Amino acid sequence: MDMQLDRSDRKILRELQRDARQSNAALAAGVGLSESACLRRVRLLEQAGVIERYTAMLSAPKVGITVGFIIRITLKGQTDRDLGAFEQAVQAVPEVTECDLTTGGSDYVLRVVARDAADFERLHSKVLTKLPGVARVDSSFVLRSVVKNAGLPIDG
Repeated sequence: MDMQLDRSDRKILRELQRDARQSNAALAAGVGLSESACLRRVRLLEQAGVIERYTAMLSAPKVGITVGFIIRITLKGQTDRDLGAFEQAVQAVPEVTECDLTTGGSDYVLRVVARDAADFERLHSKVLTKLPGVARVDSSFVLRSVVKNAGLPIDG
């Protein structure tokens, strides 16, 4: 179901992206709605799929993740079967935090995290190169993140 977002919906979405754990009362006050109207709108946004899920952003170093990598994967073939087999398998790799089918020189771009260089070596040689249909793996070490924003721009 497509939903037309009005000004209040956009305010709600901006506020929830900033802090999804705030109470409905705080959210309602922040966007200038009554609590019941705010809750009704949030439920509609959830039902329409505008809000897909709620999650927590973790501190990578505090959970033992010290390195990140951008991985470009080229497959041997690009049939629907090849893509489907790779996509199903890559979803089972917990160190892969993002995977996008792309245009250009590679088929997929992955964002991958590891505890350290040895952990990445294991991941590269024992997991990523063994995914279905992989012909080439090209990796770049992330020196530091400049922008790390899980939110989307909500205009209006």
